[in-house]
Amino acid sequence: MSLSIRNQIPGTVTSVTAGEAMATVRVRLDGGQELTAAITVDAVQELGLAQGSAVRALVKSTEVALASARVEGLSIRNQLPGTVREVAAGGAMAAVGVTVDGGELTAAITKDAVADLGLSAGSPVVALIKSTEVSLATT
Repeated sequence: MSLSIRNQIPGTVTSVTAGEAMATVRVRLDGGQELTAAITVDAVQELGLAQGSAVRALVKSTEVALASARVEGLSIRNQLPGTVREVAAGGAMAAVGVTVDGGELTAAITKDAVADLGLSAGSPVVALIKSTEVSLATT
């Protein structure tokens, strides 16, 4: 299956915590970083997710925010440090390629945000991703 979602990072499930309708699934990315996905309990069962399951974490580029450093006092669970690989700016928006341990991410942010953060190739950044915006696919 081909997907339009640019961000597809391989990893391994380290834990599944199920509630009534939703579950949190912790994934260790191939580069060693941890990621949390909040998905339905039905999805956990349908995908057969358990500790040790190989997965791909999928995140739309419009759901990746960037910061110049880790952010404290924030509800966003996923903060992945990385380095800007490239910036492709258009009239209003930019696609920022970020290298993180174990994968590559693309963040679709405004051109103004790129300027405000002073982003260019080699800039250190932290990719911020809400756990509810992470989907999982089995490999």
